[in-house]
Amino acid sequence: MTPAKAKRGALLSIAAIAAVGIFLLYALVDPATHIFPRCMFKSITGWDCPGCGSQRAIHALIHGDIAMAWRYNAMLVAAIPVVTILVAAQLMRHRYPRLYMTVNSRTAIWTALIILLAWGIARNIWLR
Repeated sequence: MTPAKAKRGALLSIAAIAAVGIFLLYALVDPATHIFPRCMFKSITGWDCPGCGSQRAIHALIHGDIAMAWRYNAMLVAAIPVVTILVAAQLMRHRYPRLYMTVNSRTAIWTALIILLAWGIARNIWLR
């Protein structure tokens, strides 16, 4: 095995172990009742940022409660298919280069940014 392949394998192993650890942490510990980082933006301004509620939403999703996850952060739940497509495009970028270029285009990035900003504004104006 070449050193590059060994290094890649080690990095993938570390990433897999970290992912399993994070999954178990969110599965076993409720972010609403235990010590988890709080949103600095909300602490300072009192407003919800686009990501507020994501930790609780992840916990609810792991436990199969999609409705509760939606109440905590609808954008996170709605983003799951998008993130799935992004990961697939990244993993298959050599096989499907047009898909990779499309999801990483300026238009896609600007669209995602505008949607995220609109969500951040809407949840503080109309969804309070």
